[in-house]
Amino acid sequence: MKCQLLFFSMFTAVILTQQTFAADGASGILEVRWGKNAFNFEGMPSGPQPLRNLSRLPNGKANARQLVGDYRNPILTPEAAAVVKQKGELAIAGKGFPNAQDQCRPMAPPFALAMQLGFAMLRNKDGNITIIYDQNMNVRRIRMNDTHPANLMPSPMGHSVGRWEGDMLVIDTVGIKTDAFTSVDRFGTPQSEAMHVVERYRPIEGTLAKAQIDRYETSEGTVGGGG
Repeated sequence: MKCQLLFFSMFTAVILTQQTFAADGASGILEVRWGKNAFNFEGMPSGPQPLRNLSRLPNGKANARQLVGDYRNPILTPEAAAVVKQKGELAIAGKGFPNAQDQCRPMAPPFALAMQLGFAMLRNKDGNITIIYDQNMNVRRIRMNDTHPANLMPSPMGHSVGRWEGDMLVIDTVGIKTDAFTSVDRFGTPQSEAMHVVERYRPIEGTLAKAQIDRYETSEGTVGGGG
């Protein structure tokens, strides 16, 4: 089964462009369109880092056709490292392994954040936020200034609540239902229904965003370009 992909060439996890970005109580609405042209999680300036593809092309960029996650990354538990190692061995053998995206299933965070090439974030009339991803046309509902139910039933997209911290939008998600195709990333890092995801979005200056995406694409490649 093939899923429709819409390719965008903008930036990554905390970059908000073409926006009217206002916290609760301020004038205006939240209307953000954002995107990038590379999969996987970008590294942080410091501290723990996401998994990197150990399979590289002759030019040093990541080999997107062979997803071999770095099972030695210290963020992984021994159990998770063993799963990532096994998935990587399948990839090296040319067998690959399915995930939520290539099976056209709902993609909750954090996997959605590794896969998305673009999304639209819209504030509803009730003040809540809807996020629409280009990948599989996934839709998330963000309930602003709310709390998670005490007896939450897990669902494919989980239960998300949001709040403003100055100009930063913080989204807290729990209750993500897992199945044979759910994973944290494209390398098959496993997750349980205890997964708790916190996202932070804030605007940054455009030239800084471009410099960061250029650096990432130089290392990891672009969609359709071997990365």
